[in-house]
Amino acid sequence: MKKADRYEFFKRLHALNPEPKSDLEYTNAYTLLVAVTLSAQATDAGVNKATKALFEYVDTPQKMIDIGIDRLKDHIKTIGLYNNKAKNVMAMAEILVNDFNGEVPGTREELMSLPGVGRKTANVVLNIAFHQPTMAVDTHIFRVSNRTGLAPGKNPDAVEQALLKVVPDDFAMHAHHWLILLGRYRCKARKPECADCPVHDLCAFKDKAA
Repeated sequence: MKKADRYEFFKRLHALNPEPKSDLEYTNAYTLLVAVTLSAQATDAGVNKATKALFEYVDTPQKMIDIGIDRLKDHIKTIGLYNNKAKNVMAMAEILVNDFNGEVPGTREELMSLPGVGRKTANVVLNIAFHQPTMAVDTHIFRVSNRTGLAPGKNPDAVEQALLKVVPDDFAMHAHHWLILLGRYRCKARKPECADCPVHDLCAFKDKAA
């Protein structure tokens, strides 16, 4: 995709949704971190349903420790892999209290040192909570980047690096949100809705429908 087309690509997405927000519901940086950790291999809607009551009274690592792992599991038992995720969330809370004064750290390296936090999760937290122009490559972004020709790559890390190089600075802060939404609601895996796509004419997908 040409540089001018990339700019137009994001200009259109910006025009449709100037301030995109995460579909995950949270109250602060800590609950965001927990929600994103729980969302691995789960839907945002499913996570929101499970955490709604939890986040009404758990909004700090210490409060998570106080409720204990059994009560945490009871809240998130509808989420896939909830047993392992509960262990990670509880271990994470203990580390945050003991090593980070109960605060969510603001660097990728520190975030990735926490149990259950991979690069994608760290990038989401850095972008939303710390306003850093990161690219959190999930399955939607990976598909859109390759299918459209925006930032092809053989794996998520390669796509992330490609996006960091080609996304115009004007749109870097919200780019990953726009790409997620495009992949989730238009550029779907099985049946992309090309006719209703705002960047249809800029896309390099050879099998796109008119």
